[in-house]
Amino acid sequence: MAPLRAGIFTAVITLLADQASKLWLLNVFDLARKGVVQVTPFFDLVLAWNIGISFGWLQNDSQAAQIALMAVKAIAVVALAIWMARSHTRLATVALGLIIGGAIGNGIDRFAYGAVVDFALFHIEIGGNTFNWYVFNLADVAIVAGVAGLLYDSFLGVPAAKAP
Repeated sequence: MAPLRAGIFTAVITLLADQASKLWLLNVFDLARKGVVQVTPFFDLVLAWNIGISFGWLQNDSQAAQIALMAVKAIAVVALAIWMARSHTRLATVALGLIIGGAIGNGIDRFAYGAVVDFALFHIEIGGNTFNWYVFNLADVAIVAGVAGLLYDSFLGVPAAKAP
């Protein structure tokens, strides 16, 4: 499979997996009604509506802020797609596909619900204190994995095309 096709395939699979997981958790599993569901001693399913950006930063539920975030995301996806089309390594192309699929998945949430659907929570208890990680979703995992892939490719892989 040519690198560009691999990137597009990765973006589509990422988007489908992200949206399927969210739709299932919202409409079939009914996570909103169930509240916190303990899966393991260190991992819970919990519904969180993220009106900000990554890690809940820049929380703002005004319509203008949501439109601005969607516009920035759309511009970023176009720029990443151009970069992906110019990429010469399979790793960079697949990494960009992960980022694009995740960004589109979270963008669909923002458009459909006015916020991103987050549901995964890792936590640990130490000395009677509970430490929580940010609540996240599969799109977030794909974006982080994509960034890690780009960093690996940049430092240890064959030089990729420059970002637009």
